[in-house]
Parts: sequence; C-alpha cells; structure tokens
Amino acid sequence: MKRFLLAVWEEALRFLLMTVGVLVAALAYAIFQVPFNIAAGGLSGVSIILNQFTGWSVGALYLVLNIPMLALGFVYLGRWKFLFRTLINVAIFSAATDLFLLYLPGLLDQWPITDNVLLSSIYAGIVGGIGGGLIYRAGATMGGTGILGRVIQIKTGIPLSSVYLYTDGLIVLAAGLVFGWELALYAMLTLFLNGLASDYVLEGPSSVRTATIVTDHPEAVATALIQELGRGASQWPITGSYTGQTHHMLYCAVHRPQVNDLKRVVAQADENAFVVIGDAHQALGFGFVPLKKRGRLPV
Repeated sequence: MKRFLLAVWEEALRFLLMTVGVLVAALAYAIFQVPFNIAAGGLSGVSIILNQFTGWSVGALYLVLNIPMLALGFVYLGRWKFLFRTLINVAIFSAATDLFLLYLPGLLDQWPITDNVLLSSIYAGIVGGIGGGLIYRAGATMGGTGILGRVIQIKTGIPLSSVYLYTDGLIVLAAGLVFGWELALYAMLTLFLNGLASDYVLEGPSSVRTATIVTDHPEAVATALIQELGRGASQWPITGSYTGQTHHMLYCAVHRPQVNDLKRVVAQADENAFVVIGDAHQALGFGFVPLKKRGRLPV
C-alpha cells in the first residue's frame, strides 16, 4: 500500500510539473511569438504560418496538426502511455494558447511588456525553453515534429539532431518566404535560445568538473586526491602513442570550486602529470547527489 501511494504521489508531482511546463510554454508562445509572427520551427511555427492564410486560431491549428503525429507516435513510440501524456500536453497547450491570446491583449494594453521584436524573440526562446525543460523533466513531450523526428531516427538511423535541423530549418525557411527574412532570422534566434534554456532546466547548471590525469606516479596522485580533496579516482594503465611508453590514467570528479585545489594537489604529487579538466552536468553516487531508484523527481 505504501509503495502504491508513493507511486501515485510521484505521478501527481510529474503531472503537476508537466502542466506548469505546458502553461509556461503556451504563455511564451502567446505573448512573444504569435503577435510578431516568429515561427521558430515545430508545429507551433507551422501554426503561425497557416494562421496567416486560414484565419484559424493558432491553438486550434496546433491541435489539428498534431493528430497525425499522435497517431504516428502511438504506433512507433509507446502506444497508450505515450499517447496519454502527449495528448494531454497538446490539448492544454492548444487551449491555453487561445485563452491567453483572447484575454491577455486587454491586460497588456494597460501593462505592456514590449513591442520590440528582438526582445520578443529572445524571451520567446528563454521562457519557452524553460517550459519545455519542465515538460522534459516530467518525462513527457509536446508532440509536434519531435514525434516525427524520433520516428525517422528509429527507422533510418539519421541522428536526431540532424532530423531537427532539417525539419525546423524547412519551417523557418517557409516563415522567411511568408513573413520576410528578418523575421526568419529572429525565429532562428528563438530556436537556438529555446534549446539552451531547455537543456539548462533539464540538466541544471554545470556544477561538476571531471579530471583526466596521465601520470607515472598514480599511487601518489590518488593518495593526494583522497587526503586533500576527499575524492577517489579510477585508474588504468595506458600506452602513449608517441613514445610507446606505459603510463597510468586517473579519472575523478570534483565540485567546481575544487578545480584549483585539484591542480595544486596533482602538481605537488607529480609535476610532470598531464591533466585535462572537463565539464559535467551532474555526478550521482558516493560523495555527490545520492543515486536513488525511487523518490522525488530528479533535480
């Protein structure tokens, strides 16, 4: 019973996070994109373009355009579980967009935000990306061309990033033909910032650094890392391709403020060591964020 209640609680939190994300994305779309015809890829961009010719509301267009995508995703991407979450997101986004466009203009006449296209394109990307990141963290999607891209990737093996480049690129190109190339450039800016903001919300700030250390004194370096920084390290023998000599490689993760201390400690243990510092978004496990099978949504 306790396990069942915990599962229900987790699903309720996931649904709440997903709903908030959809509403934030719809708000950014209605305030910053639709009034300025910033068609930044996806079916939301297609909806803005078709609205120019049909007069249909962008929310209704987004819902109609997603119907074949949902059918495609149902067959190839998870059937009912996929369909349930994605359909809810599409319905909320469509309804929220039309409601925002219906009632917000009256409020914004009294308290205007901006009439600058550049600012609108920037904040459309940032705020919309925050909404998208919350949706992804809830384990859901917004449907649209993301479904098509995933199916194409499964069927053809083309990298997902390439599929998105082609689909969104064609939509931005169409926006340029309809609305002019300057608005197409703004749409590209929105698309780029949207991806950055989504990744930031999904993975968080990069607070962890990794260190790859090549040394001839692995025990001394490893001991120094443990004693001075409280960090363990994995090690294995390697062969230098230039000299053919055998060395040892150590790999460890540290918090960002520890980077300078790590370089000092390694230099003291082996001044001839070769060190490469890399970025990492998260470290899970002993000494960092606990790795759990169940519990609250990951942060």
